[in-house]
Amino acid sequence: MSLTSTYTLKNGVKIPQVGFGTWQTPDGQVAVDSVKAALAAGYRHIDTAQGYKNEESVGRGIKESGVAREEIFLTTKVWNGNHSYELAKASIEKSLHELGTDYLDLLLIHWPNPIAFRDNWEEANAETWRAMEEFYEAGKIKAIGVSNFRPHHLDALSKTAKVFPMVNQIFLAPGELMAETVQYARDHEMVIEAYSPLGTGKIFDVPEMKELAQKYNKTIAQVALRWSLQHEFLPLPKSVTPSRIEENTAIFDFELSDADMKIIDGLDGVVGKALDPDTAQF
Repeated sequence: MSLTSTYTLKNGVKIPQVGFGTWQTPDGQVAVDSVKAALAAGYRHIDTAQGYKNEESVGRGIKESGVAREEIFLTTKVWNGNHSYELAKASIEKSLHELGTDYLDLLLIHWPNPIAFRDNWEEANAETWRAMEEFYEAGKIKAIGVSNFRPHHLDALSKTAKVFPMVNQIFLAPGELMAETVQYARDHEMVIEAYSPLGTGKIFDVPEMKELAQKYNKTIAQVALRWSLQHEFLPLPKSVTPSRIEENTAIFDFELSDADMKIIDGLDGVVGKALDPDTAQF
């Protein structure tokens, strides 16, 4: 098992089991350099979004890395203001242009119920998904999925979807297991991506994680990422520091015991909880 090991999506597309996240990575040279550092460290899965406002820099980082585009699994997401058929189509074309590529490996709807569409979120998602399906059928997107969707959002989408989402990217970290949403994804053969797998930095203050890191002679981040992998999640760690980017790749040479997995599973709320997408104010 390594950074290039893959899960298989239900359409047969292979997705690397660990990705490099770029949320909260400032646009410009910082984003360019962090993507280049990630690719140099061996990552072959890069995750960005329209809402991160760094697609152009991520695209530059990929281009400047010297790694062939076809070796990289690239994900972006349709932002909240772009729900509807026409808006989604235009935004996808813009993302392709910003990223400097003629195809995406994965496109997600970022949030299921943005405040601008709260009165008609179900219809807005259906129309956004219809646009995504067209790009998928045309071969411009290799796989399509969602982010932050709960079971009722997926049930609603399934009423009109021709292609069921292949991925759900949700907040998963020690202290937030989202059991119902995870089980729904497993029941529907969706790959589960874990964003903020280090709890946006809060994980480093958790005493139990400090103890386990010492026990395994690993960093807290490495223990958290290993926990994610052993749950068969797909973690998306983010860093802008080359040494940390490299460090976060050293997660394949050890295994957490069942007892230690249970200790981590029992940490409730230590990094906060996932936002409720039906009440989030954006």
